[in-house]
Amino acid sequence: MSAPTPRTGKGPATDAQEADAHKTDIRETEAHTTDATDTRDTPDAPATRRLTVAQALVEFLARQYTERDGERHRLIDACWGIFGHGNVAGIGQALLESRGALRYLQGRNEQAMVHAAVGYARQCDRLSAHAVTTSIGPGATNLVTGAALATVNRIPVLLLPGDIFATRPADPVLQQLEVPCAGDVSVNDTLRPVSRYFDRITRPEALIPAALQAMRVLADPAETGAVTLALPQDVQAEAHDWPREFFADRVWRVPRPAPDVRALADAVRTVRSARRPLIIAGGGIHHSRAEEALRAFADTTGIPVASTQAGKGSLRHDHPADVGGIGHTGTATADALARRADLVIGVGTRHTDFTTASATLFAAPGVRFLNLNITSFDAHKLAATPLVADARTGLEALTRALSGYRVPAAYEEEYRAAKARWEARVDAAYAAADDSVRPSQSQVLGALDAVVDDTDVVINAAGSLPGDLHKLWRARSRRQYHLEYGYSCMGYEIPAAIGVRLAAPDRPVWALVGDGTYLMMPTEIVTAVQEGVNINVVLIQNHGYASIGGLSQETGGERFGTAYRFRAPDGTYTGDPLPVDLAANAASLGLHVIRAATVRELRAALREARASDRPACVYIETETADTVPGAPGPQAWWDVPVAEVATRPAAIGARKEYDRRAAARRRHL
Repeated sequence: MSAPTPRTGKGPATDAQEADAHKTDIRETEAHTTDATDTRDTPDAPATRRLTVAQALVEFLARQYTERDGERHRLIDACWGIFGHGNVAGIGQALLESRGALRYLQGRNEQAMVHAAVGYARQCDRLSAHAVTTSIGPGATNLVTGAALATVNRIPVLLLPGDIFATRPADPVLQQLEVPCAGDVSVNDTLRPVSRYFDRITRPEALIPAALQAMRVLADPAETGAVTLALPQDVQAEAHDWPREFFADRVWRVPRPAPDVRALADAVRTVRSARRPLIIAGGGIHHSRAEEALRAFADTTGIPVASTQAGKGSLRHDHPADVGGIGHTGTATADALARRADLVIGVGTRHTDFTTASATLFAAPGVRFLNLNITSFDAHKLAATPLVADARTGLEALTRALSGYRVPAAYEEEYRAAKARWEARVDAAYAAADDSVRPSQSQVLGALDAVVDDTDVVINAAGSLPGDLHKLWRARSRRQYHLEYGYSCMGYEIPAAIGVRLAAPDRPVWALVGDGTYLMMPTEIVTAVQEGVNINVVLIQNHGYASIGGLSQETGGERFGTAYRFRAPDGTYTGDPLPVDLAANAASLGLHVIRAATVRELRAALREARASDRPACVYIETETADTVPGAPGPQAWWDVPVAEVATRPAAIGARKEYDRRAAARRRHL
């Protein structure tokens, strides 16, 4: 199957059409561009091929596939790269020689390339991924943050950093880290703790088992994350006689394991005994394409469904059982249900600190947990009844086994009424009584909500936006809501938007960034312009780290060091806002920039950006304080320790509140 070519149009595409862009029937074969003298597919083909290690790796990667439900996908669809002396004559030459068998994408920052790869793989439901190659030294260490993000979020990405010479003809070489007690350590070893699989290819022969192990991990839904193959620069260029079987098409089948019969019986008994159960839908719902199975389960049982940041959109926002986000950034409806739930059913969730509200949210005496997860590690969290299985397969099995069970009618009436009350609060937060004034952040979301349809994808990762989005955004389709909150990495949004757009070339993609996040990593704007990848950036100027500023205020830090302002006479950053023009910066990098100063202008700017035939940016300055009636704040507590001893009144008062809140923590055993 040929890789989808990015297109400039912004016409609608359904989720089914998007999936069709990345699959082929299992019976089809892939046609690759190869050298005219290559006879490996003829009866008299030689038993081996003489290639460099880098050439062999590129050829191998171009012939790897995943298959699930009879649909075949390219496992490694493209390779991002920035070249230096550690990979230019190895992987760089091999990509050139492959003549497009493995598509090359040019990046500007190594961390950003990993973010783009993560955005792509997530949009492809982890069935297709990208590789990322860098030189040795700073190019390699720049991968660490992106690798951590991929592994934390269980998203596949293949990292191919150059490494120091295996043969050590000169020691040390440029950018080599010298460790006096260990001669085999390089900076690439920093990638070990953030990789699900790591190997250093010090001999050509070692590539074969390492490459196969790398593909196994990337394609395994229970094991996947960042995979690193460190490639010494001399080994990359070394020739070897490779067995032709190494380059045969290889399909890695992605399983849908069913639950153990006895574990399923335990789960059914647990659910049938519950009167106030609550489902927490995590990112595993999307990865498994289990949204329809979840809807059927909710329709059959009447159990309400709350969602994590990764799981939002598992049900459409207007489904009667959808009660919104859960945890510190959740809705009042979901969090109130969580406090009184006698059973919490986690499906495809890791139960992170925000989701559980620092072990204070699930407060009912005797509350129990049931975890359906493809990973045993996650299924056993919170002393839960574990159900280790694929999310879709497990939900379908539960639905069949729970025939006749439904929650009490009064419970359904309760959460549906609460959902209606919350929707009224969302309407109030979105509304602007005067559209000729500067908007609040929630009104920015309201303006965007009025412009998008089911096909749009909204991307964010950090700052105050995740809280507002989780509470307020009305997700219309399964992959519309794209929040990276496992690592909450500032700078993720713009490169991830490129990856998503490459995976879904017919879907409008919005990267929502505050000024702090924008300044972290705007570099891949140049890539979007170069490749004609039509992303839309909504750049919100709020003069600093608004989210951390609010948290600092609550915890006695008095917003110290969180604003982008000049120093005041007392030395604090409380002077006038800095005279930076981020819109001009975005324009200088090639974006079509549309400035908006009011709510009315913002609506027009968003419509113009969505219709643009090139990458665009909508720039808006917001009110830093949310003064909109009905705009909701945090609905549950988050444990951020406060100074136990202090002299400033703000910190003393914050500690008293912290002690009061912390007393409600509990261990679910």
